[in-house]
Amino acid sequence: MASGITRRTALGAALALAAPHFAFAQTTSSALVCTPGTLTPRLTEGPYFKPDSPERSVLFEPGISGSRIVLNGLVLDSAGCPVKGALVDLWHADGQGRYDNAGYRLRGHQYTDASGRYRFETVAPAPYVGRTRHFHIKVQAPAGPVLTTQLYFPGEPGNARDGLFRKELLLALSPDAASGGFDFVVATA
Repeated sequence: MASGITRRTALGAALALAAPHFAFAQTTSSALVCTPGTLTPRLTEGPYFKPDSPERSVLFEPGISGSRIVLNGLVLDSAGCPVKGALVDLWHADGQGRYDNAGYRLRGHQYTDASGRYRFETVAPAPYVGRTRHFHIKVQAPAGPVLTTQLYFPGEPGNARDGLFRKELLLALSPDAASGGFDFVVATA
C-alpha cells in the first residue's frame, strides 16, 4: 500500500465523524425494534397550564420572541413500541420568559403518527425567576393515563439551581440547537 491510508482507516474515520449524528438520530428516529424502557418521570404541570389548546404543530407566530427550535421525538409504550394516536400537549414561555395566560400563544397539541412520532415548531423558552429554560408537556396514549412532565435544555446554568430539574428529562439538542429530541415512554393502561 503506497498511500498509507487503508480502507479500514478511512471507514473508521468516517464512522468516528458520524458518531455524534447517529447518537442524536437514535433519540429521534422511529423504533425499528421494540426495546423495553423506563417510564418517563412525572413532574408538576405548574401554574400556567390551560386546557383546550389548539390542535397544531407550528406554535411559532410572527412577533413572538425567541430562537426557533423544532421539538420532536417518539411516544413509546413500556415495551418500547411506538404509540399511534398519543396526545402530545406542549406549552411554554417565550424568549423573554413570559407565558401567554390570556390566549394560546406557544400552546398546542397534536397526535402521534403511526410510527409514534410528534414534531413541534416553536421557539426556545427563556429562563425566568426561579426556573431554568424548560418545556411543559402532557402525553397520553389512547385510553392511557396522562403523563405530565417537563423537558430541559442541557448545559443551562439554571439547571443546578432549579429544584424541579431532572437530568433524565434533558433534550438531545442538535449541534446548532435548532432542534431538540426526546422520546417519551408512557403507560398505555
